[in-house]
Amino acid sequence: MKDTLTYKDLIGSVHFNAEDMVFYGRIEGINDLVTFEGRDVDELIDAFHEAVDDYVELCHETGKEPLQSCRGSFNVRINPDMHRKALQKALSEGISLNRLVQRAIAKEVASVL
Repeated sequence: MKDTLTYKDLIGSVHFNAEDMVFYGRIEGINDLVTFEGRDVDELIDAFHEAVDDYVELCHETGKEPLQSCRGSFNVRINPDMHRKALQKALSEGISLNRLVQRAIAKEVASVL
């Protein structure tokens, strides 16, 4: 099950509030808080598209990059046993642990690139 919407390379989270009987979400992967909501799926999608269009336009007007910047480094916390196995795999292949992780991530996101 995938609780996201995608439009113009931006991703929106999707949630449901049973008390208010409304779908809602926010644009993910940006440095600002932009939300949207709708009473049904079609209204939610329309609201998401409108929020993205407005946000992209505002970024264009202010000269701001819409997507959150990525430095190319991040911390990953994994089970110590998995860490040990990954290190052993990297050593057996004669590559760094960093290179092994890069390769695994590249394989996982190949369909996105």
